[in-house]
Amino acid sequence: MPVDPQIQALLDAGRHLPRTETLSPEAARAQYEARIAAMAPPAEVARVEEREIAGPSGAPLRLRIYTPRGQGPFPLLVFFHGSGFVLCSLDTHDGICRNLCTGAGCVVASVDYRLAPEHPFPAAPEDCLAATRWCAGHAAELGADPARLVVGGDSAGGNLAAVVALRLRDEGGPRPIGQLLLYPVTDWHTPGWPSYAENAEGYGLTRATMEWFWGHYLADPARDSAHPHAAPIKAATLAGLPPALVTTAEYDPLRDEGEAYAAKLAAAGVTVACTRWLGLNHGFYFWAGKVDRCTTATAEAAGWLREVFAGRAPAWSVVHR
Repeated sequence: MPVDPQIQALLDAGRHLPRTETLSPEAARAQYEARIAAMAPPAEVARVEEREIAGPSGAPLRLRIYTPRGQGPFPLLVFFHGSGFVLCSLDTHDGICRNLCTGAGCVVASVDYRLAPEHPFPAAPEDCLAATRWCAGHAAELGADPARLVVGGDSAGGNLAAVVALRLRDEGGPRPIGQLLLYPVTDWHTPGWPSYAENAEGYGLTRATMEWFWGHYLADPARDSAHPHAAPIKAATLAGLPPALVTTAEYDPLRDEGEAYAAKLAAAGVTVACTRWLGLNHGFYFWAGKVDRCTTATAEAAGWLREVFAGRAPAWSVVHR
């Protein structure tokens, strides 16, 4: 279907901005932080607090904990923000985390992992793994139930959630009961899937930007671009992983690799629900409350979480909505 008119208006409003790949990481970060003001007011939660834990590098690792209204212990979502392993922050994804906290009735622990290029691969997955284990081990302090743990994230954060699920399976747990993969990065950009060519320009995220992200993230692409902890679709097997929701956008270079990852999960016997959101582009969860279909998509993600937390993981093949 055509680009959603509300999304098109947002794209048109941003045409004057410099392209991400023409900027330094510092300038690109400032540009992404500035768009917070354009987002819709997020859902209200009962409490937000910040914690510092010991990170795997020896430096502190910051978490932002969102608690819903009601009586705990609540289910727990450990969330990793996106934007190419280089950009964004707890603040840029504050709205997404609040919306999921309220919509799913769960504690959300948002992880401020180290960013590239200052901290290239594997710093980000190391931080995310450590944070997940800390949250599981300290769930009672967070008002959460460690037996109802889901890992999740958007874009590069979806990559990190998939990698954390793989590593928890292979490296002694704990075992999450679900993985929320919102338009995830699952593969290296070259040669790239057909959607990389179809949506290379004009829809926000471009092929050139993805190459810029990967160029900053991997210090040694020849060595690391096929490593399953960088490109989880390269894992030898996906058997034994927790149920997944994989969402994609029609106008997104990452669409096909996300759907291919969902298909590989299903072929390995994993319970998978996969939705392609027609008319939308990469990053659409930012616009819940401002773009009608993005609000609907956020409600679907929250509904999937509620089902998984209740022990009823839903499954559907690639559904176009």
